[in-house]
Amino acid sequence: MLTSTLLATFATTPLVWSPTVGLIMIISNIAAIAFGKSSIKYPNADPQLPSSNFFGGFGVPGLLATTAFGHILGAGIILGLHNLGRL
Repeated sequence: MLTSTLLATFATTPLVWSPTVGLIMIISNIAAIAFGKSSIKYPNADPQLPSSNFFGGFGVPGLLATTAFGHILGAGIILGLHNLGRL
């Protein structure tokens, strides 16, 4: 009984992956990396990535932090656009 009540309260989003969704996620990750590059105090903290010049000079913690923020940002944009009916 409680499970069916809880399931009824959650909104279902039949969002299907498309190239537009992928492009939004890529752009939001690039924006997050650019924001992190200018705001992280020690972006090249240890451990280092094998080819850090390909990743903007970030170490592992900086890369994980910026891409995690980029995915949160991208998911918010995608869900927001979906709820507005734009996707």
